[in-house]
Amino acid sequence: MKKTTLIAAVGLAFGGILTVLGGFVSAEQKTAIMDKATYMPVVMEKSFKEIMEEDSAAKPKYVKRQQKLLEKRYDLSDRPSEDMMSAGRKAVQRGVRVKLHGDVSWKELSEMDPAEIKRKDLFPPGFRPLPHIKHSTGGQVFPQEQIEKMLELEDRNLERFDTVFDIPTHFIPEFPPPIYLTSRPDLGDVSQGKVLSIKNYYEIFHGILTPVQMEGMRLLLTPFPQQQFNQTFDRKVKEPSLGVTCMDCHVNGHTNAAFHLNPDTRPQAARMRMDTVSLRGLYNQQIHGSKRSLRSVEDFTEFEQRTAYFDGDHVTAAKKGVNLPDRASQVVMMAQMQNMLDFPPAPKLDATGRLIKEKATEQELRGEKIFFGKARCAACHPAPAYTNHEMQDLKLERFYTPEMISDHYSIPDGPIKAFTLRGIKDSPPYHHDGRLLTLDDTVEFFNLVLGLDLSSQEKKDLVAFMLCL
Repeated sequence: MKKTTLIAAVGLAFGGILTVLGGFVSAEQKTAIMDKATYMPVVMEKSFKEIMEEDSAAKPKYVKRQQKLLEKRYDLSDRPSEDMMSAGRKAVQRGVRVKLHGDVSWKELSEMDPAEIKRKDLFPPGFRPLPHIKHSTGGQVFPQEQIEKMLELEDRNLERFDTVFDIPTHFIPEFPPPIYLTSRPDLGDVSQGKVLSIKNYYEIFHGILTPVQMEGMRLLLTPFPQQQFNQTFDRKVKEPSLGVTCMDCHVNGHTNAAFHLNPDTRPQAARMRMDTVSLRGLYNQQIHGSKRSLRSVEDFTEFEQRTAYFDGDHVTAAKKGVNLPDRASQVVMMAQMQNMLDFPPAPKLDATGRLIKEKATEQELRGEKIFFGKARCAACHPAPAYTNHEMQDLKLERFYTPEMISDHYSIPDGPIKAFTLRGIKDSPPYHHDGRLLTLDDTVEFFNLVLGLDLSSQEKKDLVAFMLCL
């Protein structure tokens, strides 16, 4: 098949992803395809029983497919380091886990220019976008620890009948994560080692939070309908559900690595997987959302009810009982509570976010020098918050040709928010879609993408410094 014919076929099949589509179909056909790809169906053509039976039967196929993809891309073994996450409940995983593609070493790969890597198809698959385990459906998927804890605490089921969480548990954050408050740094972790829920938050925070913050926390822990977790026949849970809470993904104001698809791209095949970002240090960030560049915590809080909850589709949201919090009261209280969530302590950093020489090792000091120098990390992640409050485009299309992988069309990422690196050891996996399992993977990724020419020792030093943040 000729290349132009193949491109046309892909464009037709996936709702006009490619700009060349216009040359092969009429304007009316193109409009019809794009309209169909923009909105999800509102009226179901099958009964809930039929949908559940079909999805349940197909589930093993998607699980097997995703496992095969992960094993092809990564070394998934459990190799913990001696470094622990902030609460000391889990060790940080060590080593580069992304597998090379082709007969080439990391050093040889880093010496090639992007055009050669693309021409020879040598860009590691683990550096490409990571598909949702069931990309054609998307939606929120929770790790087993969260599912079990919500069943125990609230008798609320977050388990989908059509898919499961795919990243091995040793590559996700410690559970439960600690909670640090800007208003009470003297208390340290105030979580009491518990997962916050509507059943225990008052007892945990009584006497610590203000009435406004307490109400904000209540709302953040209140279940509201979501695309896959609701009462309708097109839900993906067996029993009708009250929905999910903000803290189901941002557990304890942090993250449990739950994922969904970004709401800002169409058609479905082109949408990107989104790993849940931590809410720690939100008070010190000027834009919010991976793609949307929302300019306030209030905007972020309000629009999450339409975006992360309903895939950015207000049409289907209407029939499922979308929660539209009042901007003048509820939204500001939720935002105020989020603004109280602090970064974990970093005892080796001074007031400007730089290493205290007397407390740091020689390796960590070398890593700091590389971070602010040769590696150019500080261009996007300057101290003390380790973010520049901007969006950057790494232009990964220089390295590979977009293609369909597990129902996902891996188009270029485009501009993505530069997330904070403070407390980064607590937030695996990395990058906006979780494609990088370890900090070592992350350093290897940027060494290649930015052409940094880091030595093996410099990479290790850089990781050592980031573990201090």
